[in-house]
Amino acid sequence: MAQLYRAIIKGFDNNDPAWISCASEQLISFQIEQLARQLRAGKSPADFPLWGVPFAVKDNIDVAGFETTAACPAFAYWPENDATVVAKLKAAGAIVVGKTNLDQFATGLVGTRSPYGAVPNSFDARYVSGGSSSGSASVVARGLVPFALGTDTAGSGRVPAGFNNIVGLKPTKGWFSAHGVVPACRLNDTVSVFALTVDDAAIVAQIAGGYDPSDAYSRHNPHTAPARFASSPRLAVPDRLEFFGDEQSEAAFSQSLARLAALGVQCVPIDFTPFRLLAEQLYAGAWVAERTVAVADTLANFPDAMDPTVRGIVEGGKRFSACDAWQAEYTRAALAREINTLLAGFDALVVPTSPTIHTIKEMAEEPVRYNSQFGTYTNFTNLADLSALALPGDFRADGLPAGITLIAPAWHDAALADFGRLWQQALPLPLGATSKALPTSAPAANTGFVRLAVVGAHLRGQPLNAQLTTRNAVFVEETTTDASYQLFALAKTTPPKPGLARGEHGQPIIVELWDVPLARFGELVAEVPAPLGIGSITLIDGRQVKGFICEPYALADATDITSWGGWKAWLARHHSA
Repeated sequence: MAQLYRAIIKGFDNNDPAWISCASEQLISFQIEQLARQLRAGKSPADFPLWGVPFAVKDNIDVAGFETTAACPAFAYWPENDATVVAKLKAAGAIVVGKTNLDQFATGLVGTRSPYGAVPNSFDARYVSGGSSSGSASVVARGLVPFALGTDTAGSGRVPAGFNNIVGLKPTKGWFSAHGVVPACRLNDTVSVFALTVDDAAIVAQIAGGYDPSDAYSRHNPHTAPARFASSPRLAVPDRLEFFGDEQSEAAFSQSLARLAALGVQCVPIDFTPFRLLAEQLYAGAWVAERTVAVADTLANFPDAMDPTVRGIVEGGKRFSACDAWQAEYTRAALAREINTLLAGFDALVVPTSPTIHTIKEMAEEPVRYNSQFGTYTNFTNLADLSALALPGDFRADGLPAGITLIAPAWHDAALADFGRLWQQALPLPLGATSKALPTSAPAANTGFVRLAVVGAHLRGQPLNAQLTTRNAVFVEETTTDASYQLFALAKTTPPKPGLARGEHGQPIIVELWDVPLARFGELVAEVPAPLGIGSITLIDGRQVKGFICEPYALADATDITSWGGWKAWLARHHSA
């Protein structure tokens, strides 16, 4: 393994502006030895889901053995420990091969605000790569590493993904620990994941995420969100889309909307005003003072060491008072509530990842205005406590990528990833800037829910179905039990209900499978009245799932309706008779 990694890091170009520092052979050997030590202790490579996978880390995230610079040499320090997310990935067997460039102090969406150089777009070096996680996106897009960590406050984990034709997973705030991460805006920072495929990003997220008591803003996943979109998804789309005159980006997004429609997705226009107003708050209001606080020492002691544009932005925070800050929070809360209310009833919001793109030369001429344009569809996300997933989309006519982003309420990360897989499979694109095609893979296991078989009053269109839908349960499929079950119409129940039980004269019985969020399953079970209960049911294909069953005592005066094959069939024929 050591020889393989020596070949990998020797293949990196020291003049490549995507890298700030690459791992030495000694540092690679040290990480490999740590894994080897666990093998000698009795573990096997199978115990490490990321065994030997190389990855890169944005240089505002601590990695022991690497200097953390945040793209400001005057600020740099040597951390003693890994950031929590890095430690988790290393514990899973992954190996850090380098630290990547960024817009200084993660302030920017452009990838040009760094003393280590501007990171060019991986498709056309005249254009920006997007930022602030420019280096992480670039090394993934070019296939140098399979995944990389970035951060996202205003869109830094999404805009570079869109500009480089890769996946950018922006998790719910608090799912990934920020311990060991240089803050930009602590209330709105998240570590993000770049990968070539949604599957890879989701696997990394499941390993890197989780509650961390050492991070004051870490949160427990309540496991109340749906595991996937509805079978006929409804996506909100801004009623007035702004592309700043960029007809090529507009045409690419229109093509992606048409592709969504072909997949059976209904796109419904909604009022985008509160999203736009909240996006403006991040830099135009008192929230910018959070960035001032984050870099206060450097700003006071080494102002000339800062990128001029970055310094100008963070100095602007000084003009706001504590009263301004409180008013900004009240405004944020009101707009966030309005946004989440607007999104109710939709699976997600779909937007262009960025409305336009500019060359490095153009960015030098208008560094603030063009940066602001890039954040049109990203800046509001963390302020409103939303999750997001940037996905490859239809290309522009000039051959540059133009991705789309799905945005949903907090903790809907699994549902976004589930749909993101379907989208990526339907899009015949190469992976990143490589010539590789999307690999065929088995469906990724989804967690955080209980799969439940319903047979009667909880079926779609039946009177108790709302007990599922109001708990974010999602319909999966219609199927049947195996042939060992009988179905009975129970006596004296309101509303009418069937009872399912194993019997000597059984046959396959139609059931619907629903995924119920784990934390809501107990609520549902508590509402199930005797003689019904929840047990294990065997399906026609051998799967076992939880499902409604009936206690035997209630079957004595019940009507055997097994021959009808299902509750709806019996109701229809019974009522028509």
